[in-house]
Amino acid sequence: MSLLEIEELVVHFRTDAGPVQAVDGVSLNVEAGEIVGLVGESGSGKSVTGVAILGLIRPPGHVVRGAVRFEGRDILRMPEAERRAYRGRQIALVPQSPRTSLNPVIPAGEQIARLIRLHGGAARADAAKRAIALMEQVGIPDASAKAKQYPHQLSGGTCQRIMVAMALSSAPRLLIADEPTTGLDVSIAARILDLLRDVCVQTGCGIILITHDLGVVAETCDRVAVMHAGQLAETAPVRNLFRHPAHPYTRALVAAIPRIDADVALTPIPGAVPPLLHPPAGCRYAGRCDLVSEPCRRNRPQLVAISPGHAAACYAVGHAHAGAA
Repeated sequence: MSLLEIEELVVHFRTDAGPVQAVDGVSLNVEAGEIVGLVGESGSGKSVTGVAILGLIRPPGHVVRGAVRFEGRDILRMPEAERRAYRGRQIALVPQSPRTSLNPVIPAGEQIARLIRLHGGAARADAAKRAIALMEQVGIPDASAKAKQYPHQLSGGTCQRIMVAMALSSAPRLLIADEPTTGLDVSIAARILDLLRDVCVQTGCGIILITHDLGVVAETCDRVAVMHAGQLAETAPVRNLFRHPAHPYTRALVAAIPRIDADVALTPIPGAVPPLLHPPAGCRYAGRCDLVSEPCRRNRPQLVAISPGHAAACYAVGHAHAGAA
């Protein structure tokens, strides 16, 4: 049994013009001690998937169908009171916008200490010391002084590291990190990624790393799932994905990575993500793909196995794989 099993997750957001199909049939597993990267352009459904795992989709959003099983139990079917016991303690989230997630009228250190007292039952003085230790662990200089400051007195990068410290405060079994290096300089970002890897190895927790940065994925993740327009385009071990990207969208993303070892012009991906209010009936990448054929426009392609652990949702890839078999 996997630590986390997402099965055919569908999330819509109601609008006056109709439902926006933000996540459409996503299935994904995360094992204990594994870091899975969730990659794609803005608007591909990565963050919505992460929030749905916690059962935090709120109106006008709603989960149409699917299951999110954490250690065998479906979080989406739990009563809200029971779900709250999982949030922060068993499953923690590093949100994408730290300034809007932190309480503006409570000092940063106290916000971490409150979580420690809530989930661990520590005494106030012990929780305060643990909060400062966590701030130092995530690379915040002069942590004792910063702990007494309010979020508006801190830089965006420091607020981001405060959120990482809060997520780690309860030693969760699953950590969802949504763009955890946003706003950080290169050295601090590398330190945060190293910390996530160390936590994964030392505690055996699973991590979902949501990002648009393939460089972060290459350095940090064990497996990667590529999302496009609310659907999974490809899943693979991270080395396989970079050495042998199969889906045309994945190949386009890899081709758009800046290179310092060669004088290669970047190749932009043509077109735009299709509107999810009225998405196309077939492949959602068809309007941007140079391998498009008639079946692509009519029917949605399903993930096809290419090699162990590597699958892509593409008719061209499927036909090539079938021919090779």
